[in-house]
Amino acid sequence: MTERLPHPLTGQLFASPVPAGQGWPEDPASRSTPVACSAEDVIRLADRARTLAELDARVTKCRACPRLVDWRESVAKGKRASFAGEPYWGRPVASLGDPEAWLGIIGLAPAAHGGNRTGRMFTGDRSGDWIHAALYRAGMNSQPDSKVAGDGLVMTGARTIAPVHCAPPDNKPTPDERHACAGWLRRELQLIPTLEILIALGGIAWQATLSGVRAMGWDVPRPQPRFGHGAEAVLTRADGVPVRLVGSYHPSQQNTFTGRLTTEMLDAVFARAKEIHQVNTGETPRPDS
Repeated sequence: MTERLPHPLTGQLFASPVPAGQGWPEDPASRSTPVACSAEDVIRLADRARTLAELDARVTKCRACPRLVDWRESVAKGKRASFAGEPYWGRPVASLGDPEAWLGIIGLAPAAHGGNRTGRMFTGDRSGDWIHAALYRAGMNSQPDSKVAGDGLVMTGARTIAPVHCAPPDNKPTPDERHACAGWLRRELQLIPTLEILIALGGIAWQATLSGVRAMGWDVPRPQPRFGHGAEAVLTRADGVPVRLVGSYHPSQQNTFTGRLTTEMLDAVFARAKEIHQVNTGETPRPDS
């Protein structure tokens, strides 16, 4: 018999991984949501999604990459000792945040015991704590952290996005896995025409963003912009609208414990994003005006 454990917020019992349509807080999918079983399916189902809610639902039932399916589900069943008493989401993790965001925060993939456990992108681990605390300080989060799905978090103007929606072994998705998941990312960016700024968390996210938008027909400067903390590049959507890409070191423990990334450095990146947004919306005069 499959073990069922209580959700840490609601107490409702769930198996790990959590089947769709069982009442998990904020689960966007239902039992009837179609399932992508190949990269071709991803493109077909993503392109047919008419809303972000529909896209998110389809993302969370994807089974296109067998290695990632096996890994995320084995982690959900094995669990970490500190979370042994709660169920793990164990499915692909949809993006999280404002559907009309002007700011997109792009990482790489959910963490095995973070988003893969909570079912919410960039939550449940130290890296997610850093991101949500920074968003709170920047005035875009209703609370400084998010530990579990259904905890009342509201993000205003921002959305956390990942080029890969499943937790990968050793945090390293293969090129084929990144390619298979790219259809979800491309459609998501199409469905958020309000995006003005993208913050890429780390060099891999920077490269994945450039590759993804180029495949969508966006104009990317040549030579290709190089990643760095605070680096910036102007990308141009297919409709001619500019989108600013800003680089930030990833808030991994390797970076935050060593001081390579500090709270002040991360806050400065979000402050720069807000400055660009204020200029775009006319809240702040342009420097040459």
